Amino acid sequence: MKRILIFFAAALLLAASTAAQDLSARFDGEKLRQRVIRLSADDMEGRGPGTAGGQRAVQFIADELKKAGVKPGNGNSYFQNVKMIGVKADPNTHLDVSGRNGTAKFKFADEFVATTSAQTANVSLDADLIFVGYGIDAPMYRWNDYSGPAADYKGKVLLILVNDPPATVDEPDLFGGRALTYFGRWTYKYEEAARRGAAGVILIHTTESAGYGWNVIRSSNGNWRYEIARTPGDKTPFLAVKAWMTGEAATRMLDSAGLNLGELASAARTRGFRPINTGLKVKLELKSDFKTFESPNVVGVVEGSDARLKKEYVVYTSHWDHLGIGEPDARGDKIFNGAYDNASGVAATIGIAEVLSKMPKDQRPKRSSYFIFTTAEEQGLLGAEYFAANPLIPLRSIAGNVNIDGVNFFGRTSDFSALGAERSTMDAIVTEVAAERKLTLEGDTRPEQGFFFRSDHFPFAKAGVPAISLRHGDNFVEPLTGETLTFFRDYTAKYYHQASDEYKPWWDPAAMVQNAELGLAIGVKLGNASSMPRYKETDEFAAADRKRTGR
Repeated sequence: MKRILIFFAAALLLAASTAAQDLSARFDGEKLRQRVIRLSADDMEGRGPGTAGGQRAVQFIADELKKAGVKPGNGNSYFQNVKMIGVKADPNTHLDVSGRNGTAKFKFADEFVATTSAQTANVSLDADLIFVGYGIDAPMYRWNDYSGPAADYKGKVLLILVNDPPATVDEPDLFGGRALTYFGRWTYKYEEAARRGAAGVILIHTTESAGYGWNVIRSSNGNWRYEIARTPGDKTPFLAVKAWMTGEAATRMLDSAGLNLGELASAARTRGFRPINTGLKVKLELKSDFKTFESPNVVGVVEGSDARLKKEYVVYTSHWDHLGIGEPDARGDKIFNGAYDNASGVAATIGIAEVLSKMPKDQRPKRSSYFIFTTAEEQGLLGAEYFAANPLIPLRSIAGNVNIDGVNFFGRTSDFSALGAERSTMDAIVTEVAAERKLTLEGDTRPEQGFFFRSDHFPFAKAGVPAISLRHGDNFVEPLTGETLTFFRDYTAKYYHQASDEYKPWWDPAAMVQNAELGLAIGVKLGNASSMPRYKETDEFAAADRKRTGR
């Protein structure tokens, strides 16, 4: 009997090991590639929310889920409609800034971009310009750039630096040290200024501080900008004007008031900084095209194998949207196809759903698998924010979120990372997946870029759901060469949020399968875990986790 038990134990261990290695064989790399080609085709028109191309994209995703046997995730529907408003600024708009040396004019797109959260077509701005440093109020770091009474900022335009104040020799862990915190994100700065009653914000862009060039700001903000439509009675603070300005233009603007941007930025890095009234007046007549529309999250579910645990879920997210049609590039191409960002992630996540759906039910994870292909991620994670606020499954029943935003197509790697894993007990699962595949698990290799706050897992984290964003590695088994190397090396500078992010014939389906299989393997272990992961008590999302679960 003892020998029989040993035999069965060994067989189970072998089966578990085999399962860990064989998940990749369940994927069809050619299907992944074809889905990317279809989603990034020109007739998808860059998958802009509220466009005919965007509607074609969401219908394609729903059809693929249905063909794969994945059930609708919203009753009998694959869609969760999100009501939105859209504004597109007149490109002839100019910004006037007056001071003691006269009035300077700044050109839209070349020197600044602006949009509005007023959810109206036209807004007027004529207000004092106040420099508030990094625009941060963070009691945990004993830092407050808003030192005056709240009334001081009402109706004013605030000039703000992006990122966190840098760490110092005396305080090496200030604002996370090298890592960017949420206080450094542009979204936080707009939110905090609105809470202070500001009429507008101008963020100062530099490539170093933002992590990408002005071309990204221009392409992302010079087209339609969307927001979730506010319901009647919604008292959420908003800004009449949300703007970015190049560092060069900001320097020229401040020079007209006898102020030096470099000196102001140096002063803002000190704990004793106080806001500075620049003596400048900002005037802007912002006229925009305006529309209201609905744009759906696409949702599907694969039921788990356990009668009790199937009422809990592992949630996979990938955003389907991109930037639509914008300014033509040097080639005359104005369709922002978004092949890497994020047709590739959608293709991988559909592949994961298909693998799980086609498993015999008794072989599936115990928990159910829920798939959300979000809308308007490029507009500020709007689809994920909407789902987190209006969940179709109880947030307390979600074991964890695996987000996929960009999938490796360059070549197989010997490493990968899972942003945010260290924040929760999900880290043990991710570590186990890496060890089984003999892959190196990297931490956040560019923490100063704040990638944890820049994709659809973040709204789930804010709601207390343990969440990771899967990112492929950069240690390639076969060294990259030619166009593959060029695309990889120059992606942020030349392809990110540009019309040049297109499918290429050299894409490697085996690399896509490797990346997708990692997401599936993490999700399967989440689905079978004896208990749901929790945020570590030291993490900033632990309180939200306790609120979500009630314990």
